[in-house]
Amino acid sequence: MELIISLIAGAVGGNAAGAAVKGIDQGTLINSIAGILGGGLGGTILSALGAPDLAGAAGAAGGLDIGAIIGQVLSGGVGGGAGLAVVGLLRNVLSK
Repeated sequence: MELIISLIAGAVGGNAAGAAVKGIDQGTLINSIAGILGGGLGGTILSALGAPDLAGAAGAAGGLDIGAIIGQVLSGGVGGGAGLAVVGLLRNVLSK
């Protein structure tokens, strides 16, 4: 369930980053795909690094309380925005 939340938040984060920064906007489909990849990777990497979640012990035990959900949404959204930034910058560099 945590991965699904990260993927959805990543898609939203990728589209939000594309709307906010016109230089990296690649269209809704590419923004969503880059966001999904970035959200999944971002959530996984932060969890592997032992980043503290907002849920405390319940999140570490695999529970889905509001703190764990908020943590997954935030990490997925940030990862999605970062994923789109990388894709946008690479496409801009390669098109020149």
